[in-house]
Amino acid sequence: MMNNRNYLTQGHRGTESTKKDKRVKGGFHCSILIFPSVLSVSLCLRVIFFSLILLLCTCSRNNDWVQFRGEGGRGVSSSRISPPLGLRWKINLQSGDEKISALNPPVVIGDTIYFGSDDGNFYALDVQSGFMRWVFKSGAEINSIPFADKDQVYFGSKDGKLYALSLKTGQENWSFSTRSEINTQVQRYGDYIIFVGDADAIYFLSPNGEEKFRIHNPGWYHFTFLIADGIMYFATGPRTELIGPYDIEKREFLWWLDYHNMNASWYSFSAIRQDLLYMGTAGLYWEGIVLGYHAFNRHTGEMVWSQYNEAKLNFSDFYDLYEFFERNMHILDFMAPTIWKDFVIFTGGDRAARAFDANTGELRWEQLFDTPISSAPTIADGYVYFGILGDDFNPPKLVCISARDGKLLWEMETDGAILSAPVITGKRVIFGTDKSVFYILEQIF
Repeated sequence: MMNNRNYLTQGHRGTESTKKDKRVKGGFHCSILIFPSVLSVSLCLRVIFFSLILLLCTCSRNNDWVQFRGEGGRGVSSSRISPPLGLRWKINLQSGDEKISALNPPVVIGDTIYFGSDDGNFYALDVQSGFMRWVFKSGAEINSIPFADKDQVYFGSKDGKLYALSLKTGQENWSFSTRSEINTQVQRYGDYIIFVGDADAIYFLSPNGEEKFRIHNPGWYHFTFLIADGIMYFATGPRTELIGPYDIEKREFLWWLDYHNMNASWYSFSAIRQDLLYMGTAGLYWEGIVLGYHAFNRHTGEMVWSQYNEAKLNFSDFYDLYEFFERNMHILDFMAPTIWKDFVIFTGGDRAARAFDANTGELRWEQLFDTPISSAPTIADGYVYFGILGDDFNPPKLVCISARDGKLLWEMETDGAILSAPVITGKRVIFGTDKSVFYILEQIF
């Protein structure tokens, strides 16, 4: 989330292309139990049939990824997947060489992937083949992370509208107009559909698009939020320098974030582990970029620990530094933490991935790369996946490191730098790049 006093809005628009490039064939496999021959054939077949139905339903539920940063917003997948990974398919969404600033994580429901793009289109693609089930054209670029329930998928656009589309057909069921661009995630909590308009308001709508209430947003852009136990971390206060946890049912703030002591331009999406709330910050100065890592008591606002690092970068002048910092401001999950056991892990902002002790803030490991990291992390089964930006001499990559010690385990070159944390469902890893290329990888073995 971003304060408008330090941010310049910028967007790109390209032409549409839907060329598919299928490289690897495969599929999702479930095991079934083979019963002893003493059972009757009829009984055996019936048991196997119902067992298979149960397994398929369970697999489908486990594969769904319906909201920003996954269940609980922790950037953690319940899938058991490990490298090496192979290319299932990829699709180039736009022609031309112009880099885009946003291609946010999708939501995955059953066998369909839903996401918006810088070309203004919202896509529904078949997860197996990349076949386009439907596409919806909004009025401007889309830098919003969608949310889906059993009937509808919701997303915002830079045209100032929140859209609700039919999951099955892509037909517009309704739209809600605001006074600003919508560069945020959309989330459902109870009977509310919640999203943020840049320097406008935090909106609470009914599932049929009726406004219930709003909170004034005096000047924050690209604002993301976490909802846990009915509390919104964070909501905007009456002044730009005030943000705090907000009780949605009681409609009151619990405490205010210590804005001045943190002294940053960017405040990341948060993650929660028990009573602690974690977030990252970034500030740009003439001397360089300063990265902050923080843990708060989520009930009282007391800062439990805080660590700062001067960003480890190889830029030769301030213009390159500013261009890198400004690039990251478009990415809604920039510096979002993820939690694994007693570690809180951060990537992005410089060339290092870092793991801190979740209770004390002690640095447990640090892994350096040749070029800056391009995305936030996602963890599955103790493996951490994220992107590497690349430069004129090093290609952009997807990398996998160990959550335990940061050791590099596997890497793959990508067509463009990964823009947001990968989504991991089942045996697949899903992400988009700044060259408008959308990838589906799957476990080989």
